[in-house]
Amino acid sequence: MNKYLEELINLSKIDKEIDAFGPRIESIQKKLRAAKEKEDEIKVQIDTYKSEITESKLKKSKNELHLAELADKLNDLSKKSALVKTDKEIKALQLEEEISKEQIDFANEEIERLEKIIAAKNLDIEEANTKLEEISKETMEISASIDTQMKEIEEQRTQVYEQKQKLVSDMSQKILSFYEKIRKWAGNTTVVPVKKQACYGCFMRINDKTYAAVIRQDDIVTCPHCGRILFKESEEA
Repeated sequence: MNKYLEELINLSKIDKEIDAFGPRIESIQKKLRAAKEKEDEIKVQIDTYKSEITESKLKKSKNELHLAELADKLNDLSKKSALVKTDKEIKALQLEEEISKEQIDFANEEIERLEKIIAAKNLDIEEANTKLEEISKETMEISASIDTQMKEIEEQRTQVYEQKQKLVSDMSQKILSFYEKIRKWAGNTTVVPVKKQACYGCFMRINDKTYAAVIRQDDIVTCPHCGRILFKESEEA
Protein backbone atom coordinates (compact mmCIF):
# COMPACT_ATOMS: atom_id res chain seq x y z
CA MET A 1 0.00 0.00 0.00
CA ASN A 2 1.14 3.52 -0.80
CA LYS A 3 2.76 5.06 2.30
CA TYR A 4 0.80 8.30 2.05
CA LEU A 5 -2.49 6.47 1.58
CA GLU A 6 -1.81 4.34 4.65
CA GLU A 7 -1.08 7.50 6.66
CA LEU A 8 -4.31 9.11 5.47
CA ILE A 9 -6.35 6.01 6.40
CA ASN A 10 -4.81 6.01 9.88
CA LEU A 11 -5.32 9.77 10.25
CA SER A 12 -8.98 9.40 9.22
CA LYS A 13 -9.50 6.70 11.86
CA ILE A 14 -7.90 8.91 14.55
CA ASP A 15 -10.04 11.91 13.56
CA LYS A 16 -13.16 9.73 13.83
CA GLU A 17 -12.10 8.74 17.35
CA ILE A 18 -11.54 12.38 18.27
CA ASP A 19 -14.90 13.47 16.86
CA ALA A 20 -16.63 10.62 18.73
CA PHE A 21 -15.62 12.15 22.07
CA GLY A 22 -18.08 15.04 21.58
CA PRO A 23 -21.26 12.88 21.44
CA ARG A 24 -19.96 10.75 24.33
CA ILE A 25 -19.45 13.82 26.51
CA GLU A 26 -22.83 15.25 25.46
CA SER A 27 -24.56 11.96 26.33
CA ILE A 28 -22.96 11.93 29.79
CA GLN A 29 -23.75 15.58 30.51
CA LYS A 30 -27.33 15.13 29.27
CA LYS A 31 -28.07 12.82 32.22
CA LEU A 32 -26.88 15.45 34.67
CA ARG A 33 -28.88 18.20 32.97
CA ALA A 34 -32.02 16.04 33.10
CA ALA A 35 -31.56 15.44 36.83
CA LYS A 36 -30.99 19.15 37.49
CA GLU A 37 -34.06 20.04 35.43
CA LYS A 38 -36.11 17.72 37.67
CA GLU A 39 -34.73 19.51 40.72
CA ASP A 40 -35.61 22.91 39.24
CA GLU A 41 -39.14 21.76 38.37
CA ILE A 42 -39.77 20.62 41.96
CA LYS A 43 -38.31 23.85 43.37
CA VAL A 44 -40.62 25.86 41.13
CA GLN A 45 -43.57 23.71 42.27
CA ILE A 46 -42.65 24.28 45.94
CA ASP A 47 -42.49 28.04 45.33
CA THR A 48 -45.93 27.84 43.70
CA TYR A 49 -47.34 25.99 46.72
CA LYS A 50 -45.85 28.61 49.04
CA SER A 51 -47.37 31.43 47.00
CA GLU A 52 -50.76 29.72 47.12
CA ILE A 53 -50.46 29.34 50.92
CA THR A 54 -49.54 33.01 51.29
CA GLU A 55 -52.50 34.02 49.13
CA SER A 56 -54.88 31.76 51.11
CA LYS A 57 -53.59 33.13 54.42
CA LEU A 58 -54.16 36.67 53.19
CA LYS A 59 -57.74 35.81 52.18
CA LYS A 60 -58.28 34.11 55.53
CA SER A 61 -57.06 37.23 57.38
CA LYS A 62 -59.47 39.39 55.39
CA ASN A 63 -62.36 37.09 56.26
CA GLU A 64 -61.37 37.09 59.93
CA LEU A 65 -61.28 40.88 59.88
CA HIS A 66 -64.67 40.91 58.21
CA LEU A 67 -65.98 38.55 60.92
CA ALA A 68 -64.83 40.96 63.61
CA GLU A 69 -66.59 43.81 61.82
CA LEU A 70 -69.79 41.75 61.53
CA ALA A 71 -69.61 40.86 65.23
CA ASP A 72 -69.38 44.56 66.10
CA LYS A 73 -72.25 45.25 63.77
CA LEU A 74 -74.43 42.62 65.47
CA ASN A 75 -73.66 44.20 68.86
CA ASP A 76 -74.71 47.58 67.51
CA LEU A 77 -77.91 46.10 66.09
CA SER A 78 -78.63 44.46 69.43
CA LYS A 79 -78.29 47.81 71.20
CA LYS A 80 -80.46 49.56 68.60
CA SER A 81 -83.20 46.94 68.91
CA ALA A 82 -83.75 47.99 72.53
CA LEU A 83 -84.38 51.57 71.43
CA VAL A 84 -86.64 51.13 68.38
CA LYS A 85 -90.37 51.50 68.84
CA THR A 86 -92.15 50.97 65.52
CA ASP A 87 -92.72 47.63 63.76
CA LYS A 88 -91.07 49.04 60.64
CA GLU A 89 -87.87 49.82 62.51
CA ILE A 90 -87.92 46.39 64.19
CA LYS A 91 -88.33 44.59 60.85
CA ALA A 92 -85.52 46.66 59.29
CA LEU A 93 -83.19 45.76 62.15
CA GLN A 94 -84.18 42.09 61.97
CA LEU A 95 -83.51 42.02 58.23
CA GLU A 96 -80.13 43.66 58.70
CA GLU A 97 -79.32 41.20 61.49
CA GLU A 98 -80.24 38.21 59.28
CA ILE A 99 -78.04 39.51 56.48
CA SER A 100 -75.13 39.97 58.90
CA LYS A 101 -75.57 36.43 60.25
CA GLU A 102 -75.59 35.05 56.69
CA GLN A 103 -72.40 36.96 55.99
CA ILE A 104 -70.87 35.51 59.18
CA ASP A 105 -71.80 31.99 58.08
CA PHE A 106 -70.29 32.59 54.66
CA ALA A 107 -67.11 34.06 56.17
CA ASN A 108 -66.74 31.07 58.51
CA GLU A 109 -67.23 28.65 55.63
CA GLU A 110 -64.66 30.53 53.57
CA ILE A 111 -62.18 30.46 56.45
CA GLU A 112 -62.69 26.72 56.83
CA ARG A 113 -62.21 26.20 53.08
CA LEU A 114 -59.01 28.27 53.09
CA GLU A 115 -57.65 26.38 56.11
CA LYS A 116 -58.14 23.11 54.21
CA ILE A 117 -56.30 24.57 51.20
CA ILE A 118 -53.42 25.70 53.44
CA ALA A 119 -53.20 22.27 55.08
CA ALA A 120 -53.28 20.49 51.69
CA LYS A 121 -50.58 22.75 50.26
CA ASN A 122 -48.39 22.17 53.30
CA LEU A 123 -48.69 18.42 52.67
CA ASP A 124 -47.82 19.02 49.02
CA ILE A 125 -44.71 20.90 50.12
CA GLU A 126 -43.68 18.06 52.42
CA GLU A 127 -44.06 15.52 49.59
CA ALA A 128 -42.21 17.78 47.16
CA ASN A 129 -39.37 18.28 49.62
CA THR A 130 -39.08 14.49 50.02
CA LYS A 131 -38.88 14.12 46.23
CA LEU A 132 -36.37 16.96 46.06
CA GLU A 133 -34.12 15.24 48.59
CA GLU A 134 -34.25 11.99 46.59
CA ILE A 135 -33.50 13.72 43.28
CA SER A 136 -30.74 15.85 44.85
CA LYS A 137 -29.11 12.65 46.09
CA GLU A 138 -29.50 11.12 42.64
CA THR A 139 -27.99 14.25 41.06
CA MET A 140 -24.98 14.05 43.35
CA GLU A 141 -24.46 10.38 42.43
CA ILE A 142 -24.75 11.17 38.72
CA SER A 143 -22.34 14.09 39.12
CA ALA A 144 -19.79 11.86 40.86
CA SER A 145 -20.17 9.21 38.16
CA ILE A 146 -19.78 11.86 35.45
CA ASP A 147 -16.58 13.14 37.04
CA THR A 148 -15.13 9.64 36.87
CA GLN A 149 -16.26 9.10 33.27
CA MET A 150 -15.02 12.52 32.18
CA LYS A 151 -11.63 11.80 33.69
CA GLU A 152 -11.44 8.54 31.72
CA ILE A 153 -12.52 10.30 28.52
CA GLU A 154 -9.93 13.05 28.98
CA GLU A 155 -7.21 10.44 29.44
CA GLN A 156 -8.36 8.61 26.30
CA ARG A 157 -8.62 11.85 24.35
CA THR A 158 -5.10 12.88 25.39
CA GLN A 159 -3.75 9.54 24.15
CA VAL A 160 -5.58 9.88 20.82
CA TYR A 161 -4.36 13.47 20.36
CA GLU A 162 -0.81 12.30 21.03
CA GLN A 163 -1.21 9.58 18.38
CA LYS A 164 -2.48 12.16 15.92
CA GLN A 165 0.32 14.59 16.73
CA LYS A 166 2.95 11.89 16.18
CA LEU A 167 1.36 10.82 12.89
CA VAL A 168 0.91 14.37 11.59
CA SER A 169 4.47 15.36 12.49
CA ASP A 170 5.80 12.58 10.22
CA MET A 171 3.41 13.28 7.33
CA SER A 172 4.03 15.32 4.23
CA GLN A 173 2.52 18.78 4.70
CA LYS A 174 1.31 18.72 1.11
CA ILE A 175 -0.62 15.47 1.69
CA LEU A 176 -1.91 16.74 5.04
CA SER A 177 -3.14 19.97 3.45
CA PHE A 178 -4.87 17.94 0.72
CA TYR A 179 -6.59 15.81 3.39
CA GLU A 180 -7.70 18.81 5.48
CA LYS A 181 -9.12 20.54 2.41
CA ILE A 182 -11.43 17.56 1.75
CA ARG A 183 -12.21 17.11 5.46
CA LYS A 184 -13.62 20.66 5.65
CA TRP A 185 -16.71 19.53 3.75
CA ALA A 186 -16.57 15.72 4.03
CA GLY A 187 -15.89 15.48 7.77
CA ASN A 188 -15.41 11.90 8.91
CA THR A 189 -16.07 10.59 5.38
CA THR A 190 -12.89 12.12 3.95
CA VAL A 191 -11.31 8.68 3.48
CA VAL A 192 -13.81 5.97 2.55
CA PRO A 193 -13.64 2.35 1.36
CA VAL A 194 -14.72 1.07 -2.01
CA LYS A 195 -17.21 -1.80 -1.86
CA LYS A 196 -18.75 -3.54 -4.85
CA GLN A 197 -17.02 -0.96 -7.04
CA ALA A 198 -18.86 1.91 -5.33
CA CYS A 199 -17.58 4.85 -3.29
CA TYR A 200 -18.88 4.52 0.25
CA GLY A 201 -18.95 8.29 0.65
CA CYS A 202 -21.37 9.22 -2.12
CA PHE A 203 -22.40 5.58 -2.95
CA MET A 204 -21.87 6.18 -6.66
CA ARG A 205 -20.36 3.46 -8.84
CA ILE A 206 -16.83 4.26 -9.99
CA ASN A 207 -15.48 3.41 -13.45
CA ASP A 208 -13.20 0.44 -14.13
CA LYS A 209 -10.07 2.57 -14.54
CA THR A 210 -10.51 4.29 -11.17
CA TYR A 211 -11.43 1.00 -9.52
CA ALA A 212 -8.28 -0.65 -10.89
CA ALA A 213 -6.21 2.21 -9.45
CA VAL A 214 -7.86 1.77 -6.05
CA ILE A 215 -7.14 -1.97 -6.13
CA ARG A 216 -3.46 -1.38 -6.90
CA GLN A 217 -3.12 1.15 -4.03
CA ASP A 218 0.01 2.57 -5.63
CA ASP A 219 -1.23 6.14 -5.34
CA ILE A 220 -3.85 8.30 -3.67
CA VAL A 221 -7.08 7.97 -5.66
CA THR A 222 -10.12 10.20 -5.25
CA CYS A 223 -13.72 9.50 -6.18
CA PRO A 224 -14.51 11.02 -9.61
CA HIS A 225 -18.00 11.89 -8.37
CA CYS A 226 -17.46 13.42 -4.89
CA GLY A 227 -13.69 13.85 -4.52
CA ARG A 228 -13.26 11.72 -1.39
CA ILE A 229 -10.10 9.68 -0.91
CA LEU A 230 -10.68 6.02 -1.76
CA PHE A 231 -9.09 2.81 -0.51
CA LYS A 232 -9.88 -0.88 -0.76
CA GLU A 233 -10.84 -2.99 2.22
CA SER A 234 -9.25 -6.37 2.78
CA GLU A 235 -12.14 -8.29 1.23
CA GLU A 236 -11.66 -6.29 -1.97
CA ALA A 237 -8.12 -7.65 -2.42
